Amino acid sequence: MSVLFSSQVKSSETVILLHGLARSDRSFSKLASILNEKGYHTINCNYPSRKYSVDKLAEHAISTALCQCPEASRIHFVTHSMGGILVRQYLSTKVIKNLGRVVMLGPPNKGSQVVDSLRNVPGFKLFNGPAGVQLGTEASSVPNKLGSANFDLGIIAGTRSINLILSTMLPKPDDGKVSVENTKLDGMRDHICLPVTHPFMMKSNKVIKKVLYYLNHGEFNH
Repeated sequence: MSVLFSSQVKSSETVILLHGLARSDRSFSKLASILNEKGYHTINCNYPSRKYSVDKLAEHAISTALCQCPEASRIHFVTHSMGGILVRQYLSTKVIKNLGRVVMLGPPNKGSQVVDSLRNVPGFKLFNGPAGVQLGTEASSVPNKLGSANFDLGIIAGTRSINLILSTMLPKPDDGKVSVENTKLDGMRDHICLPVTHPFMMKSNKVIKKVLYYLNHGEFNH
């Protein structure tokens, strides 16, 4: 059995997984299984990402997850895409006792030019919901109003795309939904780029290795 899948007891630590826009907890099922094997208490949170605004989603999803955490457990987050913005939104107004580390995968921390280009296209809001239109790059967008990170944060950005049409709307390099530059956030502790795509990065063994390493060490093994 490889080191990646070996067991390490982390029973006093919880990892909350937050999927991205228009996804579900199924997108994190592989990582959740591996974290459980490692001994983490894992909460793979499912939330209605297309139904409410960012602030309402953050309150609903994170408050619900926190209620499932064992008392005195150290609490980490691993997020994909908009899930990272929910964490930033929640922490902008609340304090989480025993907050540990946060690893964001492909987060639109400075917004996405895809939203700038498509938000007024018929059907965009219907498919992506109120939160989807809040993720643009303008100064008034939700990601750009939340400020810098005041928590232990590592970010993994993708550099490959399977959506060449959306990539034409983005500065290079990009993952098909977010440019590498726009994943970055002032106050982050570490940042790394991997040759993965936005929709599937959370399933990549390369990404999972980096996530596990950051949860353990507070940095990526570059």
